[in-house]
Amino acid sequence: MQYNNVFVESLGYTLPAQVLSTADLEKRLDPVYQRLSLPVGRLELMTGIKERRFWQSGVLPGDKSIESGQQAIAAADFDVNNIGMLIHGSVCRDHLEPATSCRVHHALGLPSECTIYDVSNACLGQLNGIISAANAIELGQVAAALVVGTEDSRALVENTIESLNSGSHWTRKTIKKAVASLTIGSASSAILLTNEATTTTGNRLCTATAQANTQHHTLCQSGKDEAVADNMKPFMHTDSETLMVRGIETGVITFARFLDESNWTRADIDKTVCHQVGSGHRKLMLESLGLPPEKDSTTFQWLGNTGSAALPVTWAFAAKANKIESGDKLALLGIGSGINCIMLGLEWNKSVVGTNSIR
Repeated sequence: MQYNNVFVESLGYTLPAQVLSTADLEKRLDPVYQRLSLPVGRLELMTGIKERRFWQSGVLPGDKSIESGQQAIAAADFDVNNIGMLIHGSVCRDHLEPATSCRVHHALGLPSECTIYDVSNACLGQLNGIISAANAIELGQVAAALVVGTEDSRALVENTIESLNSGSHWTRKTIKKAVASLTIGSASSAILLTNEATTTTGNRLCTATAQANTQHHTLCQSGKDEAVADNMKPFMHTDSETLMVRGIETGVITFARFLDESNWTRADIDKTVCHQVGSGHRKLMLESLGLPPEKDSTTFQWLGNTGSAALPVTWAFAAKANKIESGDKLALLGIGSGINCIMLGLEWNKSVVGTNSIR
């Protein structure tokens, strides 16, 4: 997919204040570590993740999606009456029904003519949202669109800790399928897109490439729909090693198509942002794509894997820190369980980032 009339006007993000270090998490896992004789420090060594963050208990995803949306809109000083589409693109949501985008739409005061809906696609929900919004803008259906999303990891991490400590069935082999759940963090992000007539930043979205490799959809699964429920106890079973190998394979295929569709070479790419799984995934991904790590930005070390918000938040951090400069060709390299892959190519001009977080 190629675009001529789609621009990223601003980015917004919100982060939790509560921090759980990997060292403290391992202390809470002492019963299972003692029973299985697991070495302390193993989790951080395997993943490169030092911390992850949680929202306060009782916070709903929509609460923080509203904040991130407000930050993106305020940073761009944008008239909300020009927003014709709102997409909420995360795994976590407020209710099974109605869509979380309904509450976000109301709180942001967006026009009644605005098209709104939720998108859920593991760690790619917000990138899927960007493509849907970009298509509508390119076709002239809307002048501007807002994509938001929030992930809340507290219940998953807490339930994983409880299950590992209380279940006598866990072995050194089977516990591997729970490790990925211990890397998950919470975050919220927003992306404001406009057409050429409306943009003031000139950050052009050039290309979007999507690839599905769904024969591997069983490699990372929860139980029944546990996105929202009273006293929910979500649990994920993840074959992390196979998922990484098959995911990288899918990424290589996608990247070849991305280069062809964008008419870019590897040398043309000035900056990259990948999905934030951990140190091993990043190293293998960049090596497999033939991309240098010094051009890449990360946040997984202190945020963990924040699902659909991981890449957008890292993108916003890089832009805010001026790691993405005017004239840069930027490649966003997203991947999610299923397996699906999305890669976006942008020509960057000016960074506008809004946040109410300290970092």
